[in-house]
Amino acid sequence: MIIHHYEDVEAVEMMQGVKKRVVIGEREGAPNFIMRIFELEPGASSPLHDHPWEHEIFVLKGNAMARNNFGDEAPVGEGVTIFIPSGEEHCLINKSEDVFRFMCLIPTGVE
Repeated sequence: MIIHHYEDVEAVEMMQGVKKRVVIGEREGAPNFIMRIFELEPGASSPLHDHPWEHEIFVLKGNAMARNNFGDEAPVGEGVTIFIPSGEEHCLINKSEDVFRFMCLIPTGVE
Protein backbone atom coordinates (compact mmCIF):
# COMPACT_ATOMS: atom_id res chain seq x y z
CA MET A 1 0.00 0.00 0.00
CA ILE A 2 1.26 3.47 -0.87
CA ILE A 3 -0.16 6.50 0.92
CA HIS A 4 0.83 10.09 0.31
CA HIS A 5 -0.74 13.55 0.22
CA TYR A 6 -1.40 14.85 -3.28
CA GLU A 7 0.56 18.04 -2.55
CA ASP A 8 3.68 15.91 -1.93
CA VAL A 9 3.72 15.26 -5.69
CA GLU A 10 5.29 18.05 -7.73
CA ALA A 11 2.85 20.00 -9.88
CA VAL A 12 3.76 20.44 -13.55
CA GLU A 13 2.45 23.49 -15.39
CA MET A 14 0.80 22.11 -18.54
CA MET A 15 -0.05 25.57 -19.90
CA GLN A 16 -0.75 29.02 -18.50
CA GLY A 17 -2.90 28.55 -15.39
CA VAL A 18 -3.21 24.74 -15.64
CA LYS A 19 -1.22 22.45 -13.31
CA LYS A 20 -1.16 18.66 -13.18
CA ARG A 21 0.00 16.18 -10.56
CA VAL A 22 0.25 12.46 -11.33
CA VAL A 23 -0.53 11.18 -7.85
CA ILE A 24 -0.86 7.48 -8.74
CA GLY A 25 0.75 5.98 -11.82
CA GLU A 26 3.73 4.02 -13.06
CA ARG A 27 5.93 5.35 -10.24
CA GLU A 28 3.66 3.56 -7.74
CA GLY A 29 3.44 0.45 -9.92
CA ALA A 30 -0.20 0.96 -10.89
CA PRO A 31 -0.86 -1.51 -13.75
CA ASN A 32 -4.25 -0.30 -14.99
CA PHE A 33 -5.10 3.30 -14.08
CA ILE A 34 -3.47 6.68 -13.59
CA MET A 35 -4.89 9.20 -11.12
CA ARG A 36 -4.15 12.85 -11.82
CA ILE A 37 -5.07 16.03 -9.97
CA PHE A 38 -5.51 19.16 -12.07
CA GLU A 39 -5.83 22.76 -10.93
CA LEU A 40 -7.16 25.52 -13.15
CA GLU A 41 -6.53 29.08 -12.02
CA PRO A 42 -9.34 31.62 -12.43
CA GLY A 43 -9.89 32.26 -16.14
CA ALA A 44 -7.87 29.20 -17.22
CA SER A 45 -9.15 26.39 -19.42
CA SER A 46 -8.05 22.99 -20.57
CA PRO A 47 -7.92 22.83 -24.38
CA LEU A 48 -10.86 21.41 -26.32
CA HIS A 49 -9.57 17.91 -27.11
CA ASP A 50 -10.51 14.26 -27.49
CA HIS A 51 -8.73 10.92 -27.19
CA PRO A 52 -9.44 7.25 -27.89
CA TRP A 53 -9.95 6.31 -24.23
CA GLU A 54 -12.67 7.11 -21.73
CA HIS A 55 -11.94 8.95 -18.56
CA GLU A 56 -13.66 9.88 -15.37
CA ILE A 57 -13.52 13.16 -13.46
CA PHE A 58 -14.42 13.98 -9.87
CA VAL A 59 -14.57 17.67 -8.92
CA LEU A 60 -12.75 18.31 -5.65
CA LYS A 61 -12.98 22.10 -5.31
CA GLY A 62 -14.49 25.10 -7.03
CA ASN A 63 -16.82 25.68 -9.94
CA ALA A 64 -16.30 25.58 -13.69
CA MET A 65 -18.04 24.93 -16.98
CA ALA A 66 -17.72 21.66 -18.91
CA ARG A 67 -17.90 22.18 -22.68
CA ASN A 68 -18.39 19.60 -25.45
CA ASN A 69 -17.62 19.71 -29.16
CA PHE A 70 -21.02 21.27 -29.92
CA GLY A 71 -20.24 24.26 -27.70
CA ASP A 72 -22.75 23.14 -25.08
CA GLU A 73 -21.71 24.12 -21.56
CA ALA A 74 -22.83 22.74 -18.22
CA PRO A 75 -21.87 23.99 -14.76
CA VAL A 76 -19.85 21.60 -12.60
CA GLY A 77 -18.81 22.00 -8.98
CA GLU A 78 -17.56 20.24 -5.90
CA GLY A 79 -18.74 16.63 -5.64
CA VAL A 80 -19.82 16.37 -9.29
CA THR A 81 -18.68 13.42 -11.39
CA ILE A 82 -18.15 13.53 -15.17
CA PHE A 83 -17.86 10.54 -17.52
CA ILE A 84 -16.25 11.34 -20.86
CA PRO A 85 -16.56 8.57 -23.46
CA SER A 86 -13.74 7.88 -25.88
CA GLY A 87 -13.70 10.20 -28.88
CA GLU A 88 -15.83 12.94 -27.27
CA GLU A 89 -14.32 16.43 -27.43
CA HIS A 90 -14.34 18.23 -24.10
CA CYS A 91 -12.74 20.93 -22.00
CA LEU A 92 -13.18 22.52 -18.59
CA ILE A 93 -13.25 26.30 -18.17
CA ASN A 94 -12.77 28.04 -14.85
CA LYS A 95 -14.95 31.14 -15.06
CA SER A 96 -14.88 31.65 -11.28
CA GLU A 97 -12.61 33.73 -9.05
CA ASP A 98 -11.22 30.66 -7.23
CA VAL A 99 -9.02 27.68 -8.12
CA PHE A 100 -10.89 24.77 -9.73
CA ARG A 101 -9.45 21.37 -8.71
CA PHE A 102 -10.45 17.98 -10.08
CA MET A 103 -9.29 14.38 -10.13
CA CYS A 104 -9.04 12.62 -13.47
CA LEU A 105 -8.66 8.85 -14.00
CA ILE A 106 -7.26 7.44 -17.24
CA PRO A 107 -5.85 4.05 -18.31
CA THR A 108 -2.11 3.48 -18.03
CA GLY A 109 0.07 3.95 -21.07
CA VAL A 110 -1.87 6.88 -22.55
CA GLU A 111 -0.55 9.85 -20.61
